Amino acid sequence: MKVTLEQEYKQAKRKSAKPMLWVSMISMTMMFAGLTSAYVVSRKRADWVSFDLPNAFYISTLLIIISSITFMLAKHFIKKDNRQLTSVFLLSTLILGIGFVFFQIEGFNQLFDAGFVFAGAQSTVKSSFIIGISLAHIAHIAAGVIVLLVVLFNHFNHKYSSKDSLGLELGAIFWHFVDILWIYLFLFFYFIR
Repeated sequence: MKVTLEQEYKQAKRKSAKPMLWVSMISMTMMFAGLTSAYVVSRKRADWVSFDLPNAFYISTLLIIISSITFMLAKHFIKKDNRQLTSVFLLSTLILGIGFVFFQIEGFNQLFDAGFVFAGAQSTVKSSFIIGISLAHIAHIAAGVIVLLVVLFNHFNHKYSSKDSLGLELGAIFWHFVDILWIYLFLFFYFIR
């Protein structure tokens, strides 16, 4: 059986997809490690102000955890070729992801209402860090929502099955990554005041 050039290209692309995703996630992890390290060093400043996290951040954390569970269920059901439940859980993940972003923005509004801003005369080092790091994470969630929309588009066009679910798996890996990243950031902000 002769393998065509196009088939070789597709096989090479499939083999490199996960390693490339892992490399990008490692670089994102290093960025957030640097930001949280700067946060720890800055705590020693005289103008450091301690405050509690907004209640909306607790809600957003719960939503992002549930969204990872729904994505895992979608992946489970595509492996069983249950397209209907896969659709339900992918759509649930999308709604939960949008809810996460909504409550993150609500958390920023709660910080602003309490007098904590990102920049300017009223800003504090801590509020700038929390808002800046959270905004960077929201950018990654926005990328995750775009990935999820692509996964949904491909799913509704019948590109995934029990035999070929690579795109859905890659989307799930990235989604779980941003979930774990937010849990790390939330716990970091909660315990390191």
